[in-house]
Amino acid sequence: MVMQVTGQMYKVAVAGASGYAGGEFLRLALGHPRFEIGALTANSNSGTRVGEVHPHLLPLADRRFEPTTPQALAGHDIVILALPHGASAALAAQLPEDVVIVDLGADFRLLDPEAWVKFYDTDWAGVWPYGMPELIVSAASYTTRQRSQLGGVQRIAVPGCNVTAVTLGLQPGVAEDVIEQRDLVAVLANGYSGAGRALRPNLLAAEALGSAAPYAVGGGHRHIPEILQNLALAAGPDADEASISFTPTLVPMSRGILATATARLTPHWLQRLATDSEAASQAIRQVWVDAYADEPFVHVLPAGQWPTTAMTLGANTALIQVAVDVAAGRVVTVTAIDNTVKGTAGAAIQSLNLALGLPETTGLTTVGVAP
Repeated sequence: MVMQVTGQMYKVAVAGASGYAGGEFLRLALGHPRFEIGALTANSNSGTRVGEVHPHLLPLADRRFEPTTPQALAGHDIVILALPHGASAALAAQLPEDVVIVDLGADFRLLDPEAWVKFYDTDWAGVWPYGMPELIVSAASYTTRQRSQLGGVQRIAVPGCNVTAVTLGLQPGVAEDVIEQRDLVAVLANGYSGAGRALRPNLLAAEALGSAAPYAVGGGHRHIPEILQNLALAAGPDADEASISFTPTLVPMSRGILATATARLTPHWLQRLATDSEAASQAIRQVWVDAYADEPFVHVLPAGQWPTTAMTLGANTALIQVAVDVAAGRVVTVTAIDNTVKGTAGAAIQSLNLALGLPETTGLTTVGVAP
């Protein structure tokens, strides 16, 4: 449901508006009652009609993309950076401090400069407030959610889409000491839109249709340090260091992520499982149910119902199911999101709402598109 909210209008510019992430942000922003679409910029598509690149965005079809310059982005309340990794920092540095800037790329996500250089091979640009409102933040004396850190901020770093799916799937177990952090495994089925719009042979329909293809196998994916960073925050300062085996796989669908993550139970829960497997399994699942009971966009499905990517298409939802593999002594979580909505553009708007003091759900829907 789109909420009707009256009050100040915010003029929004989108840099990199011709890509999938920029286009999806525009689709959602057109339904936001407080956003007015301003400049739309692009590089190779500069001068092109928006309707030629995004024919589904009919209200913007006759607009033209401008070159991406600080001058084109001036005079806006909000600037969205939907740029390749490594390109946001230089542009952001040329924009006024009082403008709210949201980076859909990775430039400002990582706290550790060494992790950034290792996985991205460019200079570390710093860190901005992290745009995952549901992230559990555990400290020595309290546990809260990241949304408490987003009110009034001028800069927001939106999480990676794979990161969102894996973090939401595992963090309740980490925060409540249900699962071990040293033996995490995540295997993901990913839609092709997550790879961006660039033309590459492995992304052509002739190569992709009817085929599933793993990539970044063996610990090379750039989202790994971000996942570990999030789980460390959820676990708290006294927890053991986490490690994860992370394998994404491209499957022939345009959008969506289905993340299957498993983790070994802690000794306490293994003992409870050995004593009464049914009661322990129910109690373990309840940890996830309780963790997300008050979240508007993250839902644990009824027992026995498993998430599919089709359930989340077009919606800012994360759907989760939890089971216990008694024989293996492991928890299995399956999380479905739309990588372009909850994984990117929806997270940006959700975080913007908090930064601007608007209801968190403004302009966002939990209603998907089916079939």
